[in-house]
Amino acid sequence: MKSPRRTTLCFMIIVIYSSQATLNLNLESIVHPSILRGHEPAGEEPPRHKRAVASSSPAVDEHTVDIEISFENASFLEPIKAHLNSLSFPIQVNSTDQVINILSIEVTTVCRPAGNEIWCSCETGYRWPQESCLPHLTCQDHGGSPAGNHCSCLKGLPPKGPFCQLRGADVTLRMSVRLNVGFQEDLRNSSSALYRSYKTDLEMAFWKGYRILPGFKMVTVTGFRPGSVVVTYEVTTTTSSPELMRKANEQVLQNLNQTYKMDYNSFQAVTSNETKFSVIPEIIFEGDTVSLVCENEVPSSNVSWYHVERRSDVQNSSRFWIYTSVLNNMTSLSRFTIYNITQGDAGEYICKLTLDIFEYEARKKINVTPIRISANEEMQVMCNSPVSLNCCSDIHVNWSKIEWKQEGKISIPGNSETDTDPRCSKYTLHANEVQCLSGSAGTQVVYTCEFTSAHGARGSKNIQVTFTSVANLIITPDPISVSEGQSLSIKCTSDVNSYDEVYWNTSAGIKIHKRFYTTRRCPNGTESVLTVKTATREWNGTYYCIFRYKNSYRVATKDVTVHPLPLESNIMVDPLEAVVPLRGSRHLKCCIEDDEDYKVTFQMDSWFFPAAKEVNGKQVCYKYDFTANSVFQCPKHVDVFCHFTNAVNNSVRSTSMKLNLVPEMTIMCQDPVIGVGEPGRVIQKLCQFSDIPSSPGGPAGGIITYECVGSQWKVKRNNCISAPINSLLQLAKALIKSPTQDKKLATYLKDLSISTGKVENEVSSFPGSLGAIINILDLLSTVPTQVNSEMMTHVLSTVNVILDKPILSTWKVLQQQQTNQSSQLLDSVERFSRALQSEDGTSLCISQTNVQMKGMVIRSGHPKSYKQSFVFADSDLWGNVAIDNFQLENLQTDSSIVTVAFPTLKTIIAQEVQGENFTNSLVMTTTVTHNITMPFSISMTFKNNNPLGGLPQCVFWNFNLANHTGGWDNSGCYVKEVNEDSVSCSCDHLTSFSILMSPDSPDPGSLLKILLDIISYIGLCFSILSLAACLVVEAVVWKSVTKNRTSYMRHTCIVNIAASLLVADIWFIVAAAIDDHHYILNETACVATTFFIHFFYLSVFFWMLTLGLMLFYRLVFILHDTSRSTQKAIAFSLGYGCPLVISVITVGATQPQEVYTRKNACWLNWEDTKALLAFIIPALIIVVVNVTITVVVITKILRPSIGDKPSKQEKSSLFQISKSIGVLTPLLGLTWGFGLATVFPGSNAVFHIVFTLLNAFQGLFILLFGCLWDQKVQEALLNKFSLSRWSSQLSKSTSLGSSTPVFSMSSPISRRFNNLFGKTAAPKGPPGNDGNLVSGGTSTV
Repeated sequence: MKSPRRTTLCFMIIVIYSSQATLNLNLESIVHPSILRGHEPAGEEPPRHKRAVASSSPAVDEHTVDIEISFENASFLEPIKAHLNSLSFPIQVNSTDQVINILSIEVTTVCRPAGNEIWCSCETGYRWPQESCLPHLTCQDHGGSPAGNHCSCLKGLPPKGPFCQLRGADVTLRMSVRLNVGFQEDLRNSSSALYRSYKTDLEMAFWKGYRILPGFKMVTVTGFRPGSVVVTYEVTTTTSSPELMRKANEQVLQNLNQTYKMDYNSFQAVTSNETKFSVIPEIIFEGDTVSLVCENEVPSSNVSWYHVERRSDVQNSSRFWIYTSVLNNMTSLSRFTIYNITQGDAGEYICKLTLDIFEYEARKKINVTPIRISANEEMQVMCNSPVSLNCCSDIHVNWSKIEWKQEGKISIPGNSETDTDPRCSKYTLHANEVQCLSGSAGTQVVYTCEFTSAHGARGSKNIQVTFTSVANLIITPDPISVSEGQSLSIKCTSDVNSYDEVYWNTSAGIKIHKRFYTTRRCPNGTESVLTVKTATREWNGTYYCIFRYKNSYRVATKDVTVHPLPLESNIMVDPLEAVVPLRGSRHLKCCIEDDEDYKVTFQMDSWFFPAAKEVNGKQVCYKYDFTANSVFQCPKHVDVFCHFTNAVNNSVRSTSMKLNLVPEMTIMCQDPVIGVGEPGRVIQKLCQFSDIPSSPGGPAGGIITYECVGSQWKVKRNNCISAPINSLLQLAKALIKSPTQDKKLATYLKDLSISTGKVENEVSSFPGSLGAIINILDLLSTVPTQVNSEMMTHVLSTVNVILDKPILSTWKVLQQQQTNQSSQLLDSVERFSRALQSEDGTSLCISQTNVQMKGMVIRSGHPKSYKQSFVFADSDLWGNVAIDNFQLENLQTDSSIVTVAFPTLKTIIAQEVQGENFTNSLVMTTTVTHNITMPFSISMTFKNNNPLGGLPQCVFWNFNLANHTGGWDNSGCYVKEVNEDSVSCSCDHLTSFSILMSPDSPDPGSLLKILLDIISYIGLCFSILSLAACLVVEAVVWKSVTKNRTSYMRHTCIVNIAASLLVADIWFIVAAAIDDHHYILNETACVATTFFIHFFYLSVFFWMLTLGLMLFYRLVFILHDTSRSTQKAIAFSLGYGCPLVISVITVGATQPQEVYTRKNACWLNWEDTKALLAFIIPALIIVVVNVTITVVVITKILRPSIGDKPSKQEKSSLFQISKSIGVLTPLLGLTWGFGLATVFPGSNAVFHIVFTLLNAFQGLFILLFGCLWDQKVQEALLNKFSLSRWSSQLSKSTSLGSSTPVFSMSSPISRRFNNLFGKTAAPKGPPGNDGNLVSGGTSTV
């Protein structure tokens, strides 16, 4: 090799070539041949080897040769490099005995003169090997090379080599390229022919193209994916320059069939194992300053950082700082600093360097550990007593600093000491008499220990120290000795009122529930009283009153003795009632499940008789034979009791045994078990003493009722409870009296679930057993304790049995006897749901055939909304519940939202609640464990299985309706959307929801409903304007038309009718403003509106009645005369007094139960109390009365009295009849006759239309027929507003005809009727004279 010092510039090139013979080049020591093995694609033989075998040619060898080129002019370097880069490979060189293909040529090393020295540096992608760096001098400007590292610049070329070499070891490039052809599904299947064809062709092209890369070993196609066709493949080689990779990609394109339409610009490559990734510090605490360093031997500053968990690129900010630099034009160094790191910053980070088509990627996952310091958070220190406070970190770390601080009303410093454990610190303090005065007892001081790490993280722990004094307890001094069934009370007092908790324990260490005791602070101390209303034997023992203040406890004890005595409810008597014939006898007995030594006597009036004892297994009975002698008189009723007295002389009396003494001759029914009785007699017996077959497991429970029919006793009602269920019922009654009821509840619910499943057949046979299970659930749901998932599973398992379809018939029988069982069951399930608490997660799910429960627990920062779906395939029902995130944010943390769905409960309720229009849908109850203080909204969707259609109503079960037996209510609920098979509802509260159908109400979106609304609003406007016009007209013509008593009273009625209807219409507008299904009705305003509408509508009717009675009075009682003031008093009393009385009685009788108004409208209630009848009945009675009066009036007109001479003008009486009907019919309220028909379900649409038309235009009717149609009103208006010529014409017109256009004044009948409307009765009087006259023996007023 020539010395480089003799040249101006030299550079080394690496030549990779292949030949079919051994290459013999004499390049001295600078030639370094390396035979590279031919790497074949996975699973296939390399194509060139196949060709070699076919032609029997020698194997192809590949060689890498380093060549030194020297020249004087340094400016030649760049053109030569450009020329080499522009060459297309392979280049074939032909000779006589061999074929040589030059695969690639790359510049590796360049030596330039630097003063008197030659500095040789490596090109991109190459570096000096370590064996060249150590023995040779490095360039001064570049510094030395640390041991173990590669240098970048040497002074002169190593005389024996090696020269710059490819960096690092083999790397695997994960590459992809796009084929602009359509994607076929067979490319997903690696065994398909298409897949194999693509793979073979592409790997052959890849092999031919990438073999020019230095260190190339293999290429493998890994798969295809859509996006046209994206080919993914891996290339194993050493690091290659971007220029060489571009050349290789061009070779791939040239060697691939053009039908594949490969896109040259779509090549991408990702490489790893080129980047060094380090994190400082190794153990990261919250609050530390952390540095992530990414180093890559690629001279590029295009580095980005990515946080995987946040799915976002990292940008510079107040807490994040990224700085990237390129060192020595060879190494990229990027430093990412995180200040005050948090838990949210933890996760995996990606450092990505991009250079041309290459992406160099490195990943590192960092964990952020919170500084956890353990210590007793609260301590109680007795004054004048030393104490040591200790803080320890959870991790062994050399903390840079540990400090103690204090804060409080008093200052009590301590001494910090070094602990033997480097993780811990001790702080010793002593509160002496000077620091801890007597008045400081109960004062709290907070001590804080703070740990600081070497990188700035800080963690602290507060220890709250309370300085206190000893409390003295005083408990009830007298001994406590009671008998079962009696009450007991224990009082415990303390002389200090500072405490954290006061509670009571049993001698077994079980804490008694708070429902049994009360605690209150007094000025001089504290008082806690344990009260037991009904003591049982479980209360026998020692009780501990415990006062806790921080970690200090004061205890007082009290012994309680409970003597055995049966409870009244546990004494079973036979008979409950019986018939005893005179001089006959009857066996009486009282039984208990207790073989204690009691003194038992039977009491009858003031007499006491001893009882005989009889033991039958576990049951002990006391008997007495009662004989009815002649002392008793028939019939007579006798009450007999049995008394149990224990050893301490406490006694209890049983329920009464009712004996009815009757004559023996009346006895018809006789039975040795049931007894005797006369026909029609109904008696009750306990089922265990009846003729019902007994079952194992104890006595049956419940009562059976018999009736004497003919000469046989027939069962009238069977409320018997099977023995297993009766046993559970007795245990449930005992459990709720137990001091440890909350501890026993879980076991009992499990036993109930198992037993109910075993006796399902008995439940379906005995309605009493079904009722007993419901009562058991009701009792247990009142136990104040949290319910876990296992307990709730047992509850719903029991509910699932009693809601099964075969038991629906039993429900029907039960509901005929007791009306609120389904409501009671629903209430019990809701109470259990509110007490449910999940122990391990956020989701709750229990599924049974007839009930499903789903829910979740609200956790801090919970992002999800509440959405639950329920599907019951057997019942073909489904429903959804949704509560949005905004609503959940208002709930307390750890609250549970629970929804329970029932597919069969709606059918059961339908059997109980009459008058509702039910559709087959789910009943879904949603509850929250904590009270809701903010407005709450819930959305639900129900499947609608109603084939008849109708208007759906969203309702909830209101337990306060129907005297607290429950009923459907739609307050706060409205229909959001109605589809073909579903109804969407929204409510502003939580409870049990469902949907109802109202076929009698028009659909809100129907044409009929829209038409009725338009008619109502237009008619209301006309009505108000007409009534106002009527009052104006009456005011104008009042003096002209009220000159006699009859006309005065008539117009008084008309004015009051118009005024009452006008006010009623105004209140109707107010009601329309209040009544909106989308908002909660203002209850007070709604009640007031309903009252006034009721009152004024009734006033309209009663003034109509007054008008009718006046008509009747003036035609029938002709000779009778009454003063104007008397008539006015009667009219106003009738017109306003009667409506006021009816309205006040209605609101007073119904509003206390909140059933005065409807739930969705401001009008009288119909569904619950039928309060609407308080309007309908008076209105219809008045209609009947006035119609009767009309008939009488018409009859009187058509049949004049004897002596009246008919004339031709009598023929016009038909017109008068028509006029009477036209005036009276709208005024008599026939409108509300049609209104009554609309109340009933299924009413025809015609009734709705007619009622709406008549009701809306009542004011117009009154104006036309009650006011303007009156002849005298017309004359008065003409006289008032016409000119003199109009008056003259009127006089002429009047003279040509009769003075009354309807009847001749010569007719007595005409005179009577015209007097009713204010016309004169004197044919010979002066025109217009309305004075009092006497003519022909007829008095006219």
